[in-house]
Amino acid sequence: MNSRRLAACALAAALLGGCAAGPDYQAPAVDIPVSWQLEAPWTQAVPGDAEDKGPWWLRFGDPQLDALERQALANSPTLDLAGARLAQARATLAGAQGARFPQVGVGARAQRFEISANRPLTNYAAPNYSTVQNDFALNLTASYEIDLAGRVQRSVEAATASAAQSAADLENTRLLLTTDVAAAYFSLRATDIELDVLARSIVLQRRALQFVTDRHELGAVSGLDVAQQQALLDNTLAQVDLLRKQRTQYEHALATLTGTPAPSFALAADVKPLAPPPVPIGIPSEALQRRPDVAAAERAMAAANAQIGVASAAFYPSVMLLPSIGVDSRTLSTLFDARSLLWSLGVTATQTIFDGGRIRANVDFAKAGYEATVAGYRRVVLTALQEAEDGITGLASLERASVQAQTAVDSSRRVLEMAAGRYQGGASTFLDVITAQQAVLATERQAAQVNGQRMLTSVFLVKALGGDWCGVAPRGSAADARTDCPAPLRQVAGTR
Repeated sequence: MNSRRLAACALAAALLGGCAAGPDYQAPAVDIPVSWQLEAPWTQAVPGDAEDKGPWWLRFGDPQLDALERQALANSPTLDLAGARLAQARATLAGAQGARFPQVGVGARAQRFEISANRPLTNYAAPNYSTVQNDFALNLTASYEIDLAGRVQRSVEAATASAAQSAADLENTRLLLTTDVAAAYFSLRATDIELDVLARSIVLQRRALQFVTDRHELGAVSGLDVAQQQALLDNTLAQVDLLRKQRTQYEHALATLTGTPAPSFALAADVKPLAPPPVPIGIPSEALQRRPDVAAAERAMAAANAQIGVASAAFYPSVMLLPSIGVDSRTLSTLFDARSLLWSLGVTATQTIFDGGRIRANVDFAKAGYEATVAGYRRVVLTALQEAEDGITGLASLERASVQAQTAVDSSRRVLEMAAGRYQGGASTFLDVITAQQAVLATERQAAQVNGQRMLTSVFLVKALGGDWCGVAPRGSAADARTDCPAPLRQVAGTR
């Protein structure tokens, strides 16, 4: 610092205003595209940054999911941990703000003591005597740090940013928790649909096995047809066990997320159509403003920048005001007499002259810490843009894939009907029927898997955009879920 700034700081210190060392915080610029790479059926929306994000999972219209989300928010230890850290950060902020004010204390003393007659002399002409007496004292002390270099100010700025970061971390933890619950839930429901497909296929395959067995007993077909159908049935039964294992793992994950011991948690199978809700999208910069992890990374930069000022303040003198006032007497009756009054008013100042480079090293450490948070912020921003773009393009692709998968299911079912008819008429072998059955099973499972991926991608897109954008229409309402949004948000993505 040059002499002019040091003089300015000294003048400010005289006015008890202080002068902050270190750079003022400015968020770094990040290259953000002006729009997403959209393809049909996506359309552009203009989101409102002040809109309540709300319980986004209500848009899926699933009461079971709603109950799990409420249970997770009430019982999750991960969320409790984030809440405790926020409480700690706010307490730290309150402590840092307290340094702006004087620290006042009161002290009292009451003692009876004897002075030694053999204590060192202060005057050889005046001998010492042993004295027994009382001492009563009452004093009021105060101390106040003059924030010459802005150390207190920067400390408050750092604590404020850290508290805001913890608040954003709590919101991010809540968002991650709710999306993890939804992802595990829809994965489980997609598995239920696959198990239902296999169960229906097993019924058909058992009937086919009985049919060819009866024909074999009549001598109409060879034992090869029976063996082929039995092998197909056994393979399908093995797939059921594998899917049940996956379902159990999703169920255990939901138990942990909702704060329930896994052995005590069970979720009944439910086979129903799954359809992702419309998800509004905005320009990339708006999405970044809404994501709590981006907000947390930005607040971390502000806190790290303030720490540079805290470290730099050590280059300046530390000045303390130390006033005190009190009374002291050897008898209680005269404790509050005018002659018992004592007071002091002092100023202490300390300035480091040589420290072997420790202060400079601390400043360099703080600067490197700030650069690390800048790099972390840019990484979070790039990841956020990637996740949102992946969700946008992924949902569009999966919607087309879902339509095509259903078309494949319809076609494979017609092939099975034709193959079965030709086999019964003796126009083809049973191998054609086996092949057609396998095709139906494969296409139906593929359709179920694609639909499950659509639900997961929709959940992850909501997470990538930072949560919901507006209130949720009441369940059972005839109105579309979009009508409760502001007009600019009614053009949404994910619908044709």
